[in-house]
Amino acid sequence: MKENNTEAKSDVISGRNPVSEAVRSDRAIDKILVARGEKNGAVVGILARARKKQIPVKEVDRTKLDYICGSTTHQGIVAFAAVKEYSSVEDIFDYAESLGEAPFIVVLDELEDPHNLGAIIRTAECAGVHGVIVPKRRSAGLSFTVGKASAGAVEYMRVARVTNIPSLIDELKQRGVWVYGADMNGTDYLSCDFSGACAIVIGNEGKGISRLVREKCDVIVSLPMKGKINSLNASVAAGILMYNAMKDR
Repeated sequence: MKENNTEAKSDVISGRNPVSEAVRSDRAIDKILVARGEKNGAVVGILARARKKQIPVKEVDRTKLDYICGSTTHQGIVAFAAVKEYSSVEDIFDYAESLGEAPFIVVLDELEDPHNLGAIIRTAECAGVHGVIVPKRRSAGLSFTVGKASAGAVEYMRVARVTNIPSLIDELKQRGVWVYGADMNGTDYLSCDFSGACAIVIGNEGKGISRLVREKCDVIVSLPMKGKINSLNASVAAGILMYNAMKDR
């Protein structure tokens, strides 16, 4: 995910005291970036609290923090705040139950582009999806860019974060959800029946779904390719599958 100065004005918290208070206040934080080699006592304490709350922390060059913050002083640490509080997986199931509907879930396996995430959330809200699930690490989070790309749909969609996608799939299957992984060399999507409790798994923009995630899916579903290239944009593929599922449901 590329951060830029436009995004920084909207969802970047910079400086030791602001970041410390954001972590202490339980505000939803996507990740923290810290300057490589930063050993200041205050920073060490912030990172210890962040890790205890399972907030992803990444060391980067100080020049990257300079770029993200522009003229704002960052003191070697910045946090990316979410534009909305994350839901839980249980919230998603509860919402489906409240509507008297079988759960309809989209799982994103390390999707990194915030524009893709925003577009998927937007389509998911329109297609009647009950919730979107993303991993805590190596994934786009609910940044300002995602919120803007979703055209406001992020306000209505339950987005949950989990530590491990393969473990999540095991949980979904135990709860009666049929899991469809979108990948090449699978069953034609038109022959699949999405009418029951289902989850559609969309992979990384470049690598697709991981090997372990693929192995855990009940069905690998594919979209036919008639052109010269063999893949679709992740959000486009997700949209086609979500609307086909909506038709079945």
